[in-house]
Amino acid sequence: MNDQIHSEGSDHEHGALGDAEYAEFMELAAEEGFDADEVEGAIDAAGHGPLPVLAVVGRPNVGKSTLVNRIIGRREAVVEDRPGVTRDRVTYEAEWAGRRFKVVDTGGWEQDVLGIDASVAAQAEYAIEAADACVFVVDAKVGATDTDEAVVKLLRRAGKPVVLCANKVDGQSGEADAAMLWSLGLGEPHPVSSLHGRGTGDLLDAVLEALPEAPEQRFGTVIGGPRRIALIGRPNVGKSSLLNKVAKEERVVVNELAGTTRDPVDELIELGGVTWKFVDTAGIRRRVHLQEGADYYASLRTAAAVEKAEVAVVLIDAGESVSVQDQRIITMAVEAGRALVIAYNKWDTLDEERRYYLEREIETELAQIAWAPRVNISAVTGRHMEKLVPAIETALAGWETRVPTGRLNAFLGELVAAHPHPIRGGKQPRILFGTQAGTKPPRFVLFASGFLEHGYRRFVERRLREEFGFEGTPIQISVRVREKRGRKQ
Repeated sequence: MNDQIHSEGSDHEHGALGDAEYAEFMELAAEEGFDADEVEGAIDAAGHGPLPVLAVVGRPNVGKSTLVNRIIGRREAVVEDRPGVTRDRVTYEAEWAGRRFKVVDTGGWEQDVLGIDASVAAQAEYAIEAADACVFVVDAKVGATDTDEAVVKLLRRAGKPVVLCANKVDGQSGEADAAMLWSLGLGEPHPVSSLHGRGTGDLLDAVLEALPEAPEQRFGTVIGGPRRIALIGRPNVGKSSLLNKVAKEERVVVNELAGTTRDPVDELIELGGVTWKFVDTAGIRRRVHLQEGADYYASLRTAAAVEKAEVAVVLIDAGESVSVQDQRIITMAVEAGRALVIAYNKWDTLDEERRYYLEREIETELAQIAWAPRVNISAVTGRHMEKLVPAIETALAGWETRVPTGRLNAFLGELVAAHPHPIRGGKQPRILFGTQAGTKPPRFVLFASGFLEHGYRRFVERRLREEFGFEGTPIQISVRVREKRGRKQ
């Protein structure tokens, strides 16, 4: 596998394509009437590798979610007048001035009895951990509070670039309020109205200056170095038990002081004769009356772990029905583009009836990730733990697989001839050619004569898996449509 780990970091700047392959591909594109700049842009967009991550942090009710919606250009982050609104997703993709990046929303929730400082600090800390840069949002009308000062200390300690957003500045009269925030010592406050969009362009220009062109590679930087695995899943599915079992020792993973958990983030463990680095997401303990906020906190922490990992091992309690929360966690890993293994824990506790119904649930509820390796284990007894490493290695191999452009186009030609796209509106769009622009996960760009329907794209993905494997990895497919054939030479 190590031969392919560094293929994306080579000297050429056209995704995973070598110079000769790239030249041949561009000739093919010109023959089909595609503009060279358009093709290069498509390859560059698909071959980007990991995107830089921007964390939006601050205390509750300063307008973080409204700002996130403004940045991503759509209303996805839930906005309400009260704190405590749980969101299914905390990470979104955004684009500004032609550059793409991820945004982590750390929206506020009802604070615990230990006080606002501890809980906001806990949210900010895990968001900052996964970020390449941060936007710190302060309510300019209220001014800097003690809580804001606490977050500033966290930001300084983390050493990440920070852009200061003075929010709720709706006109010239609020500029003076924004200027007062120079006192925080984070540089120039950018006066913004997230609600109305005022000043957000200048803020995003500053964000692009703070973000790296390409983020620091969080994995695969040392040949033969430990691969990074995140154990994720909803509470009480056995993440701590599994980590203790593979580590062959009991570990203290919880600090009793809520909101300031100091669990080990990474753990080097030898398993199957190989050293792995487990990114620990186990050990979240919460009070019952903090259910809503703690669920959000758990999601944030899981997102941070997934960003740092190469493989996500999703634990599911086999004794319980596959839940919506299980599906959301799987979706989080897939959307992050990580290799995926599904581990059904507590398998030793199942009777025949439960096994029958579980298989039916897997067929119906998890059909979309039928490509993910599955292991049936018991973290307590150690049953079938030896199957975990082969499943992880299989997923990593699929994650790093690359199909040469010539072989891919031979496959696409046969596929289109045998299964053409349905005729729509008197026209029949056709895949003309394609290339795999990147790996980790595999990212394909298809060039077509017209719009390809979602169902046909899914069909192409399914056939790609049948032909080339890609077990244990999501596949990303983008399609570029030829505007006017033959106009550009």
